Amino acid sequence: MVKPAISDEFDYEGELAVVIGRGGRHIAAADALTHVGGYACYNDGSVRDWQRHTSQFLPGKTFAGTGAFGPWLVTADEIPDPTRLTLETRLNGQVVQHTTTDLMITDIPALIAYVSTILPLLPGDVLVTGTPGGVGARRTPPLWMKPGDVVEVEISGVGCLCNPVTAEAAAR
Repeated sequence: MVKPAISDEFDYEGELAVVIGRGGRHIAAADALTHVGGYACYNDGSVRDWQRHTSQFLPGKTFAGTGAFGPWLVTADEIPDPTRLTLETRLNGQVVQHTTTDLMITDIPALIAYVSTILPLLPGDVLVTGTPGGVGARRTPPLWMKPGDVVEVEISGVGCLCNPVTAEAAAR
């Protein structure tokens, strides 16, 4: 993951990624899981000071190289109930987030139904489910990722995404 040079507020957000396998529009929540192709780990690296520039989070969520996905896809048939997973994020080996997916604010069927109301979902689209408590911005003092750190997002049944944090290359 690449820490932007413009900010020292680079935060981790361990999340479950849902990969769409069968597209659709206006998908009912009751049918939503039939549209899932698989699951993966995701780290939604957030540039917090840029996230606060507007009322929308877009600036802090779109810097190049700040997110991480993978390292593999576990097919939906291997995860029959995505509400029974444990998600843990570690920074330099220290547990910073630990939760279960049944505690998500928006469950996966509701997320798929919501997004498919806005736009058609296509095979290969990736939806990220949101992060649990424990992010660096909410700690006292704040805990930010920096070059040399290693961040891991591990989800039971899915795997472990492990990324070093590097500094953005100097402008040329």
